[in-house]
Amino acid sequence: MDWKTLYCPNKNCKHYGIPFQSGKMVKNGTCHGQPQALCKGCGSSVVLNYATAYYGLESATGIFETVVRALAEGNSIRATGRIFEIDKDTVCDWLIRASLHCRSVVLYFWNQLHVAECQLDELWSFVHTKEAHLPCAKIYCESYGDAWVWLAFDPISRLIVAFVIGKRTQENANLLLDRVKDVTDAHIPFFTSDQLPEYDDALLHTYGVWVQPERNGTRGRYPHPRLIPVDDLLYAQVVKIRENGRMKEVKTKIIFGKPEAIAEKLANSPVSNTTNTSFVERENLTQRQSNRRLTRKTNGFSKKISWFEKQLWLSTAYYHFVLPHHSLRQQLDTPEPTRGSGTSKKWKPVTPAMAAGITDHIWTTSELLSYRVPAQFLEQVETSKPLFALLEDEVHQVK
Repeated sequence: MDWKTLYCPNKNCKHYGIPFQSGKMVKNGTCHGQPQALCKGCGSSVVLNYATAYYGLESATGIFETVVRALAEGNSIRATGRIFEIDKDTVCDWLIRASLHCRSVVLYFWNQLHVAECQLDELWSFVHTKEAHLPCAKIYCESYGDAWVWLAFDPISRLIVAFVIGKRTQENANLLLDRVKDVTDAHIPFFTSDQLPEYDDALLHTYGVWVQPERNGTRGRYPHPRLIPVDDLLYAQVVKIRENGRMKEVKTKIIFGKPEAIAEKLANSPVSNTTNTSFVERENLTQRQSNRRLTRKTNGFSKKISWFEKQLWLSTAYYHFVLPHHSLRQQLDTPEPTRGSGTSKKWKPVTPAMAAGITDHIWTTSELLSYRVPAQFLEQVETSKPLFALLEDEVHQVK
């Protein structure tokens, strides 16, 4: 726990939200074994783990961190409960605690990201019931059935720029691109995807401008206004031609932008010189490996879409901050000795957050769960980030 980021929790205090050293706070012994501080401005006491995932936790921090790692590494809730000999309801409570904290951390750092390339794709899963058995189950909840995870992925830093969980609809495609624009800077990335038609309209919805076409002649009404792409919007599709279930040929199709501009982007790309979706498709495998709810042929699937989203926030934060990415590792100028007679260390492990310039080191699970997001951001996150509102289960009343 970091004393430097601790702040007074009293909103009526003039020192509210000011970090420990700048505000009028002093260390003040312990409360139930937890170190605490006293605000000399208003007299409020606050424990050191306030505004972290540990706040109010009555169990040992060690087992809590290990359970969170197990969930982030692909274990189901019941399996995690059996391994650590705790009740599944306790695992659920800890998942809520960790996921909400991870969501705040991710939304805080995902701000003005510079993304040069962005690959779009969808990952299939389902909630409660597969689509084939949906008619009966849909009586109870609208979100049952297919649940697609829409992903926007940066192939350079291996960063998941945004995700959306829901049906394969135009509305969710629009939401994905709106989220991408919300977390990135003014630069428009070079987009690539498969041939899903919803992406064309979604890109126009987010990055298009309305124009009024000229009227033909001098009589009659003016044509309806229409959306056109801005000059900086570059978008190409990967066209996969299959024959008898096998891949026969892969072509590319330019949707928005000039061929010369796209060719220049590909020539300057540090990861690939061809239009492709290989990186986001590889990320789909990573997601299936690290999230039990996405594993095929399993009974660990989500029974409610809200739990599905919570698990994704946890696994996303863990993937970005804690888990080194093998393809991002950097070769050391001088090999570093290891303990004993082991082989010298030749590579520096790097996480996606480090590659994107968000952090400068690999976080531990404890560091992720104890990171204290500033009070001002937490206060305004629901109003300043309305695009990232949490999903709720739409339960129908059965008569």
